[in-house]
Amino acid sequence: MRKQFLYVFLALIAMQTINAQTRGNKLGYIDMEYILQNVPDYTEAKIQLEQKAQKWKSEIDAKKIEINKLKEALKAEKALLTKELIEERETEISFLENENLEYQQKRFGANGDLIIQKSVLVKPIQDQVFTAVQDIAERLKYDFIFDKTSDLTMLFANKRFDISDQVLRVLNRTEKREQLTKKQQKEAEARESKEDALDDNPALAERQKLLDDKKAARDKVLEDRKLLQEQKKKEFDDKRKQIQADREAKKNGTVSANVKKEDAPTSSTENNEAATIADDVKQKQADARAKTLEDRKKVLEDRKKVLEERRKKILEDREALKKAKEEKLKENTNNN
Repeated sequence: MRKQFLYVFLALIAMQTINAQTRGNKLGYIDMEYILQNVPDYTEAKIQLEQKAQKWKSEIDAKKIEINKLKEALKAEKALLTKELIEERETEISFLENENLEYQQKRFGANGDLIIQKSVLVKPIQDQVFTAVQDIAERLKYDFIFDKTSDLTMLFANKRFDISDQVLRVLNRTEKREQLTKKQQKEAEARESKEDALDDNPALAERQKLLDDKKAARDKVLEDRKLLQEQKKKEFDDKRKQIQADREAKKNGTVSANVKKEDAPTSSTENNEAATIADDVKQKQADARAKTLEDRKKVLEDRKKVLEERRKKILEDREALKKAKEEKLKENTNNN
């Protein structure tokens, strides 16, 4: 009896060992980019950050345009300027270029505001994803879970090992649960239990997916058929009404004619109103274009005025320098 019990015990141990060896390691992976794109808070914050980055880029580009204008002006006026004024202008341009480069590094550099704010934006969601991955791995007995978008090179990944949607469900459950009533929470828990059961059994999940696809296709066919029936019914009703109207028109020819005559002014009035609205729209568009042109003209005039003042100052400086040289020459002549 003891020998039989020992044989049974050894057989059970051998079976467990074989099962452990044949089962192998259970792997899974997530797509962090896919998860982030489907988290509403991250998407909204990312749009705001992109708008801010675009504003910084516009400021940098505007500064570059201003510097290029100064360079062009110096190139055009270089023959008329003294060596001291040329050096002064070049120093100013160099200072502005360095200032713009420092601002660019501050905003878009390796340790710039854009990188820092992106890290601040992603960090809370990454923490939530890490917690969700741990829960799923423990519940479904995963041995390894990788991130598809990390530095890890994945030459091939079967879609059935992708648990990104499961992670998203966990994140959405946590967010929605705070806004539900007790009854809704019970319904949500029942639904979550069903989803977890499907996750535990891939074959069952695949069968449920096929059933859902068939149901969706069947619902679409029924919906299309219903719309077709409603359309046919409407056409039939319109045709019946038209036949009745024609019969009434034959019986009361004069009344029908009067009605048509009375309808004509209404139609004309509607046409006049539509024409008036179209004219208003065209007038508004013309006014907007005129205002845009006026604004551009004002900007050009302001720039022209600044350049003219700058040119006058250069001429005045040159005249003053010329007078100073003449006076100095006179003094030398008198002294001699």
